[in-house]
Amino acid sequence: MTDTITHDDLVEAWPLLDTTERLQAVALLPRPEAEDLFLTLPTRDQAELVVNMEPAERRMWLRLLAPDDVADLLQEAPAEDRAALLGLLDPATRGEVTGLLAYAEDQAGGLMNPHYARLRPEMSVAEVLAYLHRFAREHSDGVYYAYVLDADLRLLGTVSFRELFAADPLQRVRDVMRPDPVTVPENLDQEEVSKLFAAHHFLALPVVDALGRMKGVVTIDDVVDVVREEATEDIQKIGGTEALGAPYLAVGFPSMIRKRAGWLSALFLGELLTATAMGRYEDEIARAVVLALFVPLIISSGGNSGSQATTLVIRAMALGEVGLRDWWRVIRRELASGLVLGCILAVIGLVRILVWQSVFHAYGTHYALVAATVGLSLIGVVTFGTLAGSMLPFVLRRLGFDPASASAPFVATLVDVTGLVIYFTVASVVLRGTLL
Repeated sequence: MTDTITHDDLVEAWPLLDTTERLQAVALLPRPEAEDLFLTLPTRDQAELVVNMEPAERRMWLRLLAPDDVADLLQEAPAEDRAALLGLLDPATRGEVTGLLAYAEDQAGGLMNPHYARLRPEMSVAEVLAYLHRFAREHSDGVYYAYVLDADLRLLGTVSFRELFAADPLQRVRDVMRPDPVTVPENLDQEEVSKLFAAHHFLALPVVDALGRMKGVVTIDDVVDVVREEATEDIQKIGGTEALGAPYLAVGFPSMIRKRAGWLSALFLGELLTATAMGRYEDEIARAVVLALFVPLIISSGGNSGSQATTLVIRAMALGEVGLRDWWRVIRRELASGLVLGCILAVIGLVRILVWQSVFHAYGTHYALVAATVGLSLIGVVTFGTLAGSMLPFVLRRLGFDPASASAPFVATLVDVTGLVIYFTVASVVLRGTLL
């Protein structure tokens, strides 16, 4: 490491540095820049730094974080270090962090910040503004709204800073608050929390327990992290692997093999059925060798169309655009799409066969029947692939599984076998009495 380094230089080089180099680089930055960098790091990197610091340094870095961020850091830290890190916090913060750790990491309670602006309904606007001025100085992160509570901490309403600034200083909070606010149950899954934010476009939402008592707030910053995490997990599953649960380079080699080998083995076993199907039609292939030339074309087209459909439906489900009740609308739409797409590919296939026949005479005297076989098979296989790919996520959701498990490779493997059956069934009908 050099003796001079800037914040921007370190941000650019960060992914390339090991833990020791990162610690050395942070130590070279001026304290304000080091703090800014630390606050913008992913939680995993924050935990890595803090755990590897000297014990005397850990406390001041932990104190930079809000309680919900400290809880996230502790969950990323090795289990044997968590108690020691928790002991570095002051009693009040330790109690808040302990309360947050009682929630599952993917629940609203695990995302929330227990620090929020609390108001009483009888306070005047002038009193509230003075209180919020002090509160914002102490809690600069995520202060968007103030929350009106009764004596039992039940949420009565919310008020935005803009509304407070526009109100008469002598007005009471009860007169300017918005009653019956949108709330988040403390045990709500983080993916559902993100959908609430998308539906209502708030910067923060209050988290309440079953009795309506306010427990904390979830901010849009927390939800951005959730959306990125959920999208990453879904993409990895769609690609035919287990969710890695960590950055690619941070996953150990044995763990990477384990997460990929399971699905790959299952897909291989599925592909063995393709070999079985090919064996079933061995006689047909022997009598009409030309049919074998188009097997890859047929089954890959069905797999591609199925992969397209399953990816579109999974994403629509993730965004809340499609629910279980919409299965019939989806199947009608995909049936039409499959037929049209199949016809497009059939035309391309027909043109290819006719051109090759005219130039190379590659397909014999019955080339027109071969072309018809390929065209009709493409229509059938692409239509089936589209329907299978679009319906599989619905089946998995109905059974209680993650629809993202309907990976594109899985759909392609499923359609490979059925594609062969469709192809050779069409061939037996069209070519009977000629090649077969």
